[in-house]
Amino acid sequence: MDKTLPDLATAVAGIDDGMVVMVGGFGGSGAPIELIHALIDRYKASGSPKNLTVVNNNAGNGRIGIAAMIDAGMVAKMICSFPRSADPRAFTEKYLAGEIGLELVPQGTLAERIRAGGAGIPAFYTPASYGTDVAKGKPVAEFDGKHYVQERWLKADVALLKAELADTLGNLTFRKAARNFSPLMAAAAARTIVQATKIVQPGEIDPEHVVTPGIFVDVLVEVSDPKQEEALMRAGVAYA
Repeated sequence: MDKTLPDLATAVAGIDDGMVVMVGGFGGSGAPIELIHALIDRYKASGSPKNLTVVNNNAGNGRIGIAAMIDAGMVAKMICSFPRSADPRAFTEKYLAGEIGLELVPQGTLAERIRAGGAGIPAFYTPASYGTDVAKGKPVAEFDGKHYVQERWLKADVALLKAELADTLGNLTFRKAARNFSPLMAAAAARTIVQATKIVQPGEIDPEHVVTPGIFVDVLVEVSDPKQEEALMRAGVAYA
């Protein structure tokens, strides 16, 4: 099945109000900037999607990417590990004004919650966050004399990801650290939308090099010259 689409606008057309959207990236590394900006374009034109819950390692930087989504008023809640990063102005302003929610999750726990969502594991126990405000209200159990906090799986309606190389069937490779959360998110989302720097024909990627199999990918769009978040910030780009 050829999963390629002709443009970014078509790729994000099915994202609706109130959805949970996982966004790949560790800071700017692996961030699907073009897909995010296409979603912002759709919101500006139609007023949808809004009231989104966004899952990412952080809460955006500067005035681009996730931060631009927050500035535009599209995001109702962030689930992340680092709400304050290089330039957290967008999230900070909305949060202090009571206009956006936050679920703070330790980074390893965030990764494992996403992995559990993809693996069909509804809950697991971890010592991270025990005795802190993050653990309040969560079940606690003792194993071998140590206390562990129960964490629930994390799934999404949609994942927006950035790959380096893809074939038309959706098999993916990633560029170095840009891999980060993306393979986990692809498995945990009901619909996975990927921008790839290059799309090739089936058989042109060595099967031994495939990181995310095509079974986890629904939509592909080629973005041959993807922009880097940090470069856009240095240039003072404001997308919202």
